[in-house]
Amino acid sequence: MDDDRRLLATVFAVPLILLSLVAAFFCWTALTIRPSGVWDDDAYAGIVLACVMSAGAAAVAAAVWLVPVVRRVLGWGWVVPALVLGVVAGVRWATVG
Repeated sequence: MDDDRRLLATVFAVPLILLSLVAAFFCWTALTIRPSGVWDDDAYAGIVLACVMSAGAAAVAAAVWLVPVVRRVLGWGWVVPALVLGVVAGVRWATVG
């Protein structure tokens, strides 16, 4: 039974890890884009898009973790990184401009 639980944890951990990596990439992108000036609408649009993508990936990771079967196998530690990245992206989005 322990082997089944370990296999199930591995299967459920893969999408959470991938979603966390996606959220991390877009969060990093949102934090590193620097507009050239207040007129640089393309840079601001890129920041907003990166924030939306990061927050979206974090929300999907949270939705996957909220499935009861996944929650029984994986603890909070598997979803916290994605949620933190989503919050950072939300703060960046709120302070852009």
